[in-house]
Amino acid sequence: MIEKVFNTQKGAIHYWISIVSRERTWLIFLPGLTADHRLFEKQVEEFKEDYNLLVWDAPGHGSSRPFELSFSLEDKAEWLHSIMMQECISKPVIIGQSMGGYVAQALMEKHPDCLAGFISIDSAPLQRKYLRKWELSALKNTKLLYSAYPWFLLKKYGANGCAETDYGRRLMYTMMDSYTKKEYCELVSHGFKVLAEAIEADLSYKISCPALLICGEKDKAGYTKRYNTAWANQTGLPIQWIPGAGHNSNTDKPELVNRAIREFLGTIYS
Repeated sequence: MIEKVFNTQKGAIHYWISIVSRERTWLIFLPGLTADHRLFEKQVEEFKEDYNLLVWDAPGHGSSRPFELSFSLEDKAEWLHSIMMQECISKPVIIGQSMGGYVAQALMEKHPDCLAGFISIDSAPLQRKYLRKWELSALKNTKLLYSAYPWFLLKKYGANGCAETDYGRRLMYTMMDSYTKKEYCELVSHGFKVLAEAIEADLSYKISCPALLICGEKDKAGYTKRYNTAWANQTGLPIQWIPGAGHNSNTDKPELVNRAIREFLGTIYS
């Protein structure tokens, strides 16, 4: 894939593209909080021959550092939209894991007609009604909690908490290990804070395109499983549970997630 850069006043965003043909559909992969573009290496390998691909290191993540952590979720969505315009990407399908799924929802709030499809992988809805008041408050007060752990334990718990397989855990550990403890704690606390602020805005966050929810049956990250169950029940969106997979289900069971993605794309472009 070709590495490219989009400059903002707060820092440079690095992203990678692979083009089969300008007429082909674009798939945009958005990793979750503290993960970088490597989170989707199994998906890039699977789809690079059939679709145009874009995957980024979100602001403050991976190669997109240094980056001033004073932006909102809406800012991230607008920068993504600007990158789409820069690359002449029209009507892509966004596949967002965890925080990446929130960015996609924020993008649809401002640009409701810009996507052909949305796949949420172990993410959750941005609507205020899904969260209890104390859960929202907890999102805004995470820095001290994370800072209290020794760095070696934080990396171990983080990797084991996100994935169930050796491959998934090694990958998450490697991505976490690219930060210092201070960088990691600041990035996590900022990410949860902007997420809480976006939810508190109490916007519609309507899913304005065909969508699929994917969630690992062993996802232990917060209340992701509960949120996804409610999301599917209240909206009628289809949900696919991935057996044996944790929060990073696309790394734990890539063959099952890739099949679900391909089948969903088939329903859009049949």
